[in-house]
This record gives sequence, structure tokens and C-alpha cells, in this order.
Amino acid sequence: MGINPTPILEHLEFLYGSEVASKTLPELTARLQRFHPPNISTRPLDHRDAILITYGDQFRSTTANPLKTLQTFCRRFLNKTITGLHLLPFFPYSSDDGFSVIDFYQVNPNLGTWEDIQTLAADYLLMVDLVLNHTSVHNPWFQGFLHGNPAFQDFYITVPPEIDLSAVVRPRALPLLTPFETPQGTLWVWTTFSADQVDLNYKNPRVLLQIIDVLLTYLEQGARIIRLDAVAYVWKEIGTPCIHLPQTHRLVQLFRTIVDQVAPWALLITETNVPHAENVSYFGDGYNEAHLVYNFALPPLILHTIYSGNATALSQWAASAFQLPSSDVTYFNFLASHDGIGINPVRGILSPQEIEQIIATVKNRGGLVSYKSNPDGSLSPYELNITLYDALADPTSEEISLQRFLLAHAILIALRGVPGIYIHSLLGSSNWIEGVHALGYNRAINRQKFILSEIEADLYRPDSRRARVLNGILTLIRARQKSPAFDPYSDQTILDLSSAVFCALRQTPDSLYTVLCLHNVTAQTQHIHIPLSHLFSTASKGVELLTQREIDITDSLEMVLPPYGVTWLEITH
Repeated sequence: MGINPTPILEHLEFLYGSEVASKTLPELTARLQRFHPPNISTRPLDHRDAILITYGDQFRSTTANPLKTLQTFCRRFLNKTITGLHLLPFFPYSSDDGFSVIDFYQVNPNLGTWEDIQTLAADYLLMVDLVLNHTSVHNPWFQGFLHGNPAFQDFYITVPPEIDLSAVVRPRALPLLTPFETPQGTLWVWTTFSADQVDLNYKNPRVLLQIIDVLLTYLEQGARIIRLDAVAYVWKEIGTPCIHLPQTHRLVQLFRTIVDQVAPWALLITETNVPHAENVSYFGDGYNEAHLVYNFALPPLILHTIYSGNATALSQWAASAFQLPSSDVTYFNFLASHDGIGINPVRGILSPQEIEQIIATVKNRGGLVSYKSNPDGSLSPYELNITLYDALADPTSEEISLQRFLLAHAILIALRGVPGIYIHSLLGSSNWIEGVHALGYNRAINRQKFILSEIEADLYRPDSRRARVLNGILTLIRARQKSPAFDPYSDQTILDLSSAVFCALRQTPDSLYTVLCLHNVTAQTQHIHIPLSHLFSTASKGVELLTQREIDITDSLEMVLPPYGVTWLEITH
């Protein structure tokens, strides 16, 4: 395989200087030349794609391991409507439901094998987490570091406890340094997320080489998308906030260069739960950093929109937020995940009072609030811990709850980007308060695992909540799949028709396909007047994609949207 070392060397020189870079480059290029691409589908992303976010052991059975059981669920109920699978960390771990990795190179034997992973990769666009900020304290690298093994010297960040670290941005309300006993005495190790998650030291190029090897291993095993977990924090410089540093962006650029050279069919996605402007900085110039960025502002904005019955803030934000730096990048749009709903991404988009109203409503729905530490020692809300169904539920009516929930997913699925659906959203799960009490952390509220046969019993009852939610979301995805206008890279225009309606116009670059997406965010019927003659020079007929109902197109189109109603009108020119 031909490797162009020049751009790789430039990245290494920026990070380490010319002398260290020149010594590191041969080992890195040698590993790239040994890369073996897997035999999987490598078609580009398009309007057919939607990704399920799930744990490898989400479902259990008495007849197969969890990964095989997950595959059984997907084949039985998703019917190829879901094309992608974000398989949350499936490695041996010691805490944080997989994100405290003991061994990056093994599949947790309690879940299955690499063969099971490869089978899933053959069926689905597979997203795999590269947990690159930290390891478990039980990881052999850290154990070697603790015991003075020269191979792991300087693999982790140690700081004397008297050093002033008050400038460091803290994502948690936990100590930044954790003491460990070593042959050299007590060492205080940087622990951004927990005492069991020790931060890697990327100033040591050996760490970088090791993580690149992990990245390439995941690609060789069939991963199509590499999720750069908590990437914003990976490079530390004392005296700075230690977030979004130039070296961090350069690391992402290096990973992008490597992927472009050896696996151009693969995609990088950055996970940075931060204010929106900081989050989208990981698109770089549109060609040199992430292919996809998590759209973290969307979940709290959707909550605000439905709670208030007013789409103004969402429409104003979306009118500019989807103007991306190139046609080669797009968002990973989601409403829920294994983590909570972040508050920081909408600071500066919503007012403090609007954010407080979201928090208060979530609490009233049985949700919890997690906090982070500020430089002055105070605490502020960081994320909301609640299942999305309960967050959007109407206390007076299960039917209205279902309508609101499916409305939220209609907006998600209509927007420019690739939609991601969390397993507990797909199944309409309620808060797992028992798990919070048993496990001792707030995020457990939406991380309940299931016995497959029990879920099947629910899904085979058409009138059950789980069955209605699953069928409703899959219906939306199938409607999206009918029109290339929903291509994740295609154009999007937000129309300001009414504060009661969120309206997105999706269109292919050649204008051959156009879909007008109307979403009533209120509990009242809305009569909407749409001046089509201002939007199109010609329009002959329309088809509502969710119902296949034909609609006569006139210059002044009148549409009636029932409470929380959705209409996706494909217009033929």
C-alpha cells in the first residue's frame, strides 16, 4: 500500500518537533503499510441510512451470547430499515458501562467474539468507540506504568497536587487528580472523568502510536465509523483550559489523514458535549477533521420546542447551524444516547430562564440532574438523566405522549445529517429508577438491559407502547428512505411559516427531489398557508411520504396539521 508520509510528518512535527517526528514516522508508516482492509460494504452514506445506538449486551437469552442475541433482535424486528449500528464499547472494562477499557484489543468474553463483531459489520454500517482519552486503572498499560515498566514510562499524566489547575475545564464534579502508590512513591494522576479512568499522555509519541494501532485494528475488524470519544480533552497544557487545544485538533487531523490514506471508505465522528460553536469546530475546514460531528444542541432544543409549543428557537438555530463548511461533512443527529441530555450545548442559544424551565420539567417527569465543577468551585447542571419517552410524556395522556415522542423523531429524521436512534428510544422505555438505586449513578436511568423474550412479548402485541413506538419510528425512517432529498449531505432550508410549526425544506443539489417537512409542535390544530410560488418556479404534484396520499399543488398551498402532526410532502417539478 502506497503511503504519502509528507502530511503525516507535518502533523507529527507540529505535535512533537522535527527530531521526535522524524524518529516516530518510520514506525507509524510501517504500521499503515501492514493495514488489511476488511471485506465489507463501503458505499457512501445516503438517505437510506439510520443508525441504532446500543450496548452489545442490551439483550440476553439462554441460547446465544449477547452479540448474537442482539443480531437476532435486529434481524427479527428492524427488517433492514436500520442500516447502521453504533455498538457501544464491547471490550473488557472495569466501570462506566464500558468506557473504562481494560483491553482495547479484546472483545469482552461475556458478550462474544471478534467473529461476532465481524458478522455484525457485514450486516450493518458499524460504528465503534475509540476511547482515546483514558484507560481503566486495570489496563495492562497502567499497571505497567504503576510498576515502573520502562515501556509504559510517561504513558499517563502526573502532576504534583500543589500545581494550580483551576483553569482546567471540568466536565464532572470529581477530583481532577487521583493518588496512586508506585515504587517512586505517591504519584498524582490526571483523571478527567473518574478515579478509575486515567488520562493518557499524548505528549509521549509512544501513546499516539499505540492508539493509532488500536484505530487501525478496529477498521480491520470491520468498523466503518470511528467515534472519537471525549476527544476534546485529550491534550493537556497546564495553565490552559485543557480543552479544544490546537494539539487536540491536530490529532484529529492526523487521524483524518491516516483514514483518508488507508481506509477512505471509513468515517471519523467526534463526540464533544460542549457549546455548539466549540462542537462544530471539529469539522475543521470541512475536509481535514471529522466527517461527522454529534449534534449535541438538538436534544435540549427539541425538549424546549415541545415543552413550550414554540418552534422559534429551533428554527432560528437550524437556519444557520446547518450551513456546514463543505458538502463532505454532516451531522450525526440524535435525541438520546447512553449518556444524558447535555445542557451546555444550548448555553447561548436558549436563555438561562428557558434552560431552567427544561430542567424543572425534566425533574417533574422523574428525571435527574448531573453537575459539573466550575473554576470558582461552584457547580452547574451538566446533563439531564431521563429516558426520552418520559422526558416528552404528557402526564394526562398516553396517546398524546406517543404523538409528542414521534413528532420529536420526525424532526430528527427529517434534518440534514444521519439520524441516530438510541435503543431505549426505539423501544419507548421508561425511567429505570431501580437501576439508579442499585448501581449508584444517574446515567443508569436509561441503561436498563433486557431479556430478549420479554421484549419480544411486548413487541408482538401491536397495541403495546413498545410496539407502537418501534413501528412509528421505523415508519418515519422508511418514509425518509423514499426520497433522495433526505440525503445527509443535501441542502436544507428552514422556512419561518409559524411559531407553531417547524418547517424544513430538503432538496437534492440538482433540485430533482424536494421534500417540504412540516411539524406541528403544539397541542392545537394548525392551518398553514405556504406560498409555493415563492419557493419553486414550477410544481405539478405532491405525495405525502408517510401516507402516500397525493396532494394537488397550487401556488398558495393550504395545509391542516393536527396536534403534533407531521406532513412530509415530496414535490415533483
